[in-house]
Amino acid sequence: MENAESSKTSTTWASSADVKDLPEANVIVSKLSDEALLKMEVIQSLLENSDRTTYTQKLNVAAAKLGKSVRTVRRLIDNWEQEGLAALTETQRADKGKHRVDENWQEFILKTYKEGNKGSKKMTRQQVFIRVKARADELGVKHPSHMTVYRVLQPLIEKEEKAKSIRSPGWRGSRLSVKTRDGKDLQIERSNQVWQCDHTLVDVLLVDQHGKILSRPWLTTVVDTYSRCIMGINLGYDAPSSQVVALALRHAILPKQYSSEYGLNEEWGTYGLPQHFYTDGGKDFRSNHLQQIGVQLGFVCHLRDRPSSGGIVERPFKTLNTQLFSTLKGYTGSNVQERSEKAEKEACLTLRQLEQRLVHYIVRYYNQDIDARMGDQTRFGRWGSGLIASPDLLSERDLDICLMKQTRRQIQRGGYLQFENLMYRSELLARYAGESVVLRYDPTTYFLCKSR
Repeated sequence: MENAESSKTSTTWASSADVKDLPEANVIVSKLSDEALLKMEVIQSLLENSDRTTYTQKLNVAAAKLGKSVRTVRRLIDNWEQEGLAALTETQRADKGKHRVDENWQEFILKTYKEGNKGSKKMTRQQVFIRVKARADELGVKHPSHMTVYRVLQPLIEKEEKAKSIRSPGWRGSRLSVKTRDGKDLQIERSNQVWQCDHTLVDVLLVDQHGKILSRPWLTTVVDTYSRCIMGINLGYDAPSSQVVALALRHAILPKQYSSEYGLNEEWGTYGLPQHFYTDGGKDFRSNHLQQIGVQLGFVCHLRDRPSSGGIVERPFKTLNTQLFSTLKGYTGSNVQERSEKAEKEACLTLRQLEQRLVHYIVRYYNQDIDARMGDQTRFGRWGSGLIASPDLLSERDLDICLMKQTRRQIQRGGYLQFENLMYRSELLARYAGESVVLRYDPTTYFLCKSR
């Protein structure tokens, strides 16, 4: 398909230039097997925000599409949340050919345990087994063994025990854990395992190139939980959205290189892909767009258990404010009620100039500082030491396409396609007349790419 681009454009930038002399770029997930692609499509449809009735309907449709039971589809979603793309690959069961407990028995075991532990009632695994045995005698069939009953109940019991623990475990000696809204504990053991992301309104008034006061910009940061390194940023006037998050992710994922005007004596150095993406519950982080990005790049999106669990990603904002922003002309102060009157008079920095100072501070100072919990390692040093393999290096072009939003349109006869009150035509599109296709687009430019 020929690329089509409207005249609508706007400037967005994130300082991640092409980096030379690096190994050949990896290709973003695009050549999975037909079965894996079908699973990915099912996962994306189920991750979309839906009410309970709609979700149940989608679950039944997904089960029919995959030729699996509803329980198997639920298990696929659970595996995806834990393993990412690995869950899309069919693996051989170690117990293939051996006897497994019937699904009806599994449902009966779980239901009996849940009903027996409602409110103040308590029921042990042994008592559940006795109920199972009685039920089997009633039906005149062979009952599952007590070990089988215990095995079926074990995941549920472990989940309940975790729910009883403190809501956000945090540091346990030298180990760090963060808790998700759905009750999972993510044990932080290495770099690029769990990235966190958040936004703040910078307390500095900026001007345009002619000195006219504009407003305060938004800063989005991506932080590696293990090392506390700032992996990437996005600075601009656009309010938080999934597109802003995508720009910050792009900057964090790609290697970064800067010109001499930034005054850097060392490189930013961090790049790669996370395994988990941990955020608050803002609508930009709950969006279908971000879920789509996660599916294709192979990371799982998690929401924080509660607002106070975001200390790791929010702490850098305070440090940046006290050690950098407060030293700049145009600083408004963090208290709106006590805002300095001279902020507007002194404001003189442009967005570009603020970005230069911010990058300089992060690279030369913040990432090179020793975090209080890191012992004698700098944040950047801990990031490098915490890698278990060289970070994935992605194709910049493929990454840009992956980060685009997507929608679905039908191609009209003659190769016409309508999008955002614009009509696109291509001879190559004519062969797809009548087909419904997925369009990927950058909302800032409406640059389109087709995927079937």
